[in-house]
Amino acid sequence: MGKQYERELRNVLIGSTEGVRAVTKSCTTLERAEAMKVLNRPFLVLRAAGSGVAGVGDLLAIRGDVSFPIEVKSSAKPIIYLSGRTMEQYDALRIEGDRCGLMPIYALRLKGQRGDSWRMFRVETENLRGRLRTLARLIPSLPLTSNGKPHLDWFKGMPLHQFLSFLCAERE
Repeated sequence: MGKQYERELRNVLIGSTEGVRAVTKSCTTLERAEAMKVLNRPFLVLRAAGSGVAGVGDLLAIRGDVSFPIEVKSSAKPIIYLSGRTMEQYDALRIEGDRCGLMPIYALRLKGQRGDSWRMFRVETENLRGRLRTLARLIPSLPLTSNGKPHLDWFKGMPLHQFLSFLCAERE
């Protein structure tokens, strides 16, 4: 996957004003305001060494109340079917998520899309606790094909601005 999209998402999650502005320049005022919430509650984001290693994902977003591995995908088409290596990546993320009590995330960037071009999905895992369990109810999991295989459908994901709004809402 293009490192430019990993960097783009990383710049948003770390709370870079320029990064958020860049991905929201064709968004509505409300969408931009929701995405800007990350400026007040940013993440430490690490790029996984040896990106593509089973179960690791491309990025790791960490904050005091929540952390999750992120697998970044980009496509000119809104649907990506997982098979071969990509299915192995999904299975490894699910296994590691279960083992460690994490909620792995897929971030899909639709190329050429105006407005919020990112969609977020969660990998179905067990053993979620606390805030992750609550977030899991809000973030859609990868939809299934008619054969029961997970895939990415941009139209069924959560827009990045909503994802950020949920994760970065002011906490009392």
